[in-house]
Amino acid sequence: MANVQNIERKAEQVSLVSEKIKKAQSIVVFDYRGISVAEDTELRAEMRKAGVEYAVIKNHIMERACEAAGIDAKELDMLKGPSAFAFGYDDIAAPARILKAFVKKAKKCELKGGIVENGILNASQIEAIADLPSREVLIARMLGSMLTPISKFAIVINEIAKKQGGAEA
Repeated sequence: MANVQNIERKAEQVSLVSEKIKKAQSIVVFDYRGISVAEDTELRAEMRKAGVEYAVIKNHIMERACEAAGIDAKELDMLKGPSAFAFGYDDIAAPARILKAFVKKAKKCELKGGIVENGILNASQIEAIADLPSREVLIARMLGSMLTPISKFAIVINEIAKKQGGAEA
């Protein structure tokens, strides 16, 4: 009877994690060994502020949940040893950015890899994503580049108007 309940509980966990995987734009896998409770609490708070969910999940549960979500878990060689997972729902780079900064500051734990839009990435690819600017910065840069030609055109028109106005006077 207890074994049946245990199997049902694990199936429920797999289902819940599978739903998180389907909703997440990115998932970063990291080895959390060596961080203190205070550092863990600080990391969780920072992730919460950025809309990132942090969870310690057993590797075999994560492997089954990935399979249920349509991700080939055979390629997930990062699921060895202690693993924690950061699920990014709004900003693809947020989990990677937060964890990279934390690893650099704490000089503990390490990035193992991750999943971005159902593609499996290694640790160096996750670090590259961490270096991407935030969505807001990218939008601001795009708008700035779109406004540059318009403002230059306005300056040219203004100069032409000044020259024509000065020639008539």
